[in-house]
Amino acid sequence: MRRNPVVPYALIALLGILAVIVISVIGLDQREQIHQAEEGEQTEEGGESSEGESSEGETSDDPEAIFESNCSSCHGADLSGGVGPDLTQVGSKLSEEEIHDVIINGRGSMPAGMATEQEAEVLAAWLAEKK
Repeated sequence: MRRNPVVPYALIALLGILAVIVISVIGLDQREQIHQAEEGEQTEEGGESSEGESSEGETSDDPEAIFESNCSSCHGADLSGGVGPDLTQVGSKLSEEEIHDVIINGRGSMPAGMATEQEAEVLAAWLAEKK
């Protein structure tokens, strides 16, 4: 007696299709729950845009905090360089405007937009003093 080899493969395929359908339905439900939770957080905190503005306002006045969060991974915590160049005497090589331009537009391997406009102004003024 010979068994039909197609039956086990058909059953496995059917179980696979059912598993994909069940996982998709569960995923759609979770997606809706996550979306609703995000909307609830925005309502409780006064909206996403105002939260972003307050976060910027907290760090934009402290150039060392801005540098630590945006720049130190490449330029080193002590400005001595690493992947990026040494910035300990950058003020003697570049003006405040030139430093600001580099922060906003990038240069060489440094990507553009590493800080907001306000953060760039604070950083540029602070770095220009490094002579």
